[in-house]
Amino acid sequence: MLKLNCIAIDDEPFALEMMADDIQKIPFLNIIGTFSNPLDAWQLIKQGKVDLIFLDIQMPTLTGTQFLRTLPTPPMVIFTTAYQQYALEGYDLDIIDYLLKPIPFERFLKAVNKAYERFQMKPKEMTESIAEDAAFFFIHVEYKQIKIYFDEVLYIEGLKDYVKIFIKNQNKPLLTRLNLKSIEAKLPAQQFYRVHNSYLVALNKITSFKKTKLYIEKQEIPIGKKYAESFEQKYHPK
Repeated sequence: MLKLNCIAIDDEPFALEMMADDIQKIPFLNIIGTFSNPLDAWQLIKQGKVDLIFLDIQMPTLTGTQFLRTLPTPPMVIFTTAYQQYALEGYDLDIIDYLLKPIPFERFLKAVNKAYERFQMKPKEMTESIAEDAAFFFIHVEYKQIKIYFDEVLYIEGLKDYVKIFIKNQNKPLLTRLNLKSIEAKLPAQQFYRVHNSYLVALNKITSFKKTKLYIEKQEIPIGKKYAESFEQKYHPK
C-alpha cells in the first residue's frame, strides 16, 4: 500500500498528541514528524519528504497561512484550527480540507481520504520511488515521535490496543498505542510476516523454526495454526 508521509504542526502539545494518535490509526498515513514551531519543519518539507501537512493556523511565531505562503512548492495541507474565520483564506491557498477543533474522528477520516485520492493521482513512478526510498517508520512513544529503521526490528507483540516493538541491541521493547493490524500496515510485506494473532516477525531475524514455533535470537515465538502453512511456504519454500 502506498502511504502518505505526513507531519503535524501545532503549538499546543495536547492537540499535537491527539493529532498524532489519529494519524497512526490510518493505515495509509505514515507520520514522520511533529512540530510545535513551523520553522522547525522547513528543512524536512524543503527536502521533498512530506506529502501532507496537518497545519494549525493560530501560532505565536508564524501563523499557518503565513508559513504556507512561504513554501515555494508546498505539499498537500489540511488546516486544523479552532477558528472558522480563516476558512476562505485556506481554500484560496488550495488546501485539501479545513478541520475545526475539536476534530471528530469521522471528519478527520473524510479529510485524509480526500488527500489520499489526490495522492493517488500522482505519476506512478514518482510514488513508487518514494515507497522504495523509505527505510524507516515513526511511532508515538511517551509524547514524542520515535524513528525506527525496518532492519532494527526483531519482532512485534500485540496487546489489544498496544504493541511492543522489540529492537535489536535494546533490552526493553518500545510500547506504543497501536493495534497489530495498524503497525503491520506500516511494514514492508516482503520483510515482515504475521505468524500469530499476537505476533509479527522480521523474516531475516529468524534463526530457526518448527511447526508450532520459531526462534529469534533466544526468544521463542508461537506460530498460530492458521498461519503455519503460509508462513512455511513464505519462509522456507520447497
